[in-house]
Amino acid sequence: MQIRALMYFDELVRTKSMRQAAENLGVAPTAVSRQIENLEEHFGAALVERSARGVTLTAAGELLAARAGRTLRELEHVQQLIEDLKGIARGRVTIYANGAIVTSLLAPALSEFSRSYPNIRFEVMITSARQAIEAVNAAQADMALTLFTPPMSEAKVVTRFEIAYDVIVSARHAAAGRKEIALRELARDTLALPEKSFGFRQNFDALIERQGLTIDPVFTVSSLEMLKELVLSDSAVTLLPALAVRREIEAGQLAAIPLSSETSIRTHAELSIAPDRQLSFAAGKLIGFIENFMRTKLKSR
Repeated sequence: MQIRALMYFDELVRTKSMRQAAENLGVAPTAVSRQIENLEEHFGAALVERSARGVTLTAAGELLAARAGRTLRELEHVQQLIEDLKGIARGRVTIYANGAIVTSLLAPALSEFSRSYPNIRFEVMITSARQAIEAVNAAQADMALTLFTPPMSEAKVVTRFEIAYDVIVSARHAAAGRKEIALRELARDTLALPEKSFGFRQNFDALIERQGLTIDPVFTVSSLEMLKELVLSDSAVTLLPALAVRREIEAGQLAAIPLSSETSIRTHAELSIAPDRQLSFAAGKLIGFIENFMRTKLKSR
């Protein structure tokens, strides 16, 4: 069985179309069909069913599809490790991340790192924390940088830093100069909050319920950037790590006010990897760099 056949099959699984798979691979549809037939002959079982509506996988095809993608990713990883043995400082690193740390922490870290290693390429996927950890476990990602990480024992946490969520207001807001603000006061203000799939929102709603309060946010959005814009325009207040709006705070546009200690919302920024996977040169260097970068930006646990 050839690697090319698995590559063609993996692309067919992704696109569910012989024609689209062939176009993406830069070959004729007959070439894709021939490689699928080679796999079916090798395994002695039909892998796909063809119809006018496209391609569907048989039970045997589903079984192979669940393993073929990981096998190909592991082969790519081995290729990178071989390159490392040759002393070639290049490669590709895939990072899955979630939450308010993406633009404020990961983006500047990658920008600075890239200046030292210009031949390394980065792929950054923004997902939920659970999807990020699942991607690490499935070898789809080299590392995950997450907030409000669900308890998933497979991934290994390399480093963990505490992050506090503050009330973020316009610099023109009446509360902008205060040292702290109570949750009960915040519940009466015009709130903009992330939608309920966000880990922060789930924790915030649980805190509100424990305090016996009721909230009715005026704005519920799926974009952290939009939260910031609503505050900048004096339309609402929100909650974010101060780091997420550091630039606007330094420019005098926004202010961060801590919640009173009994109702503070804290989580951890966690950098995770698969416990049984050797890191490539590129991923290993980036892990160490992000650890140091986080240490200078955040308070250690």
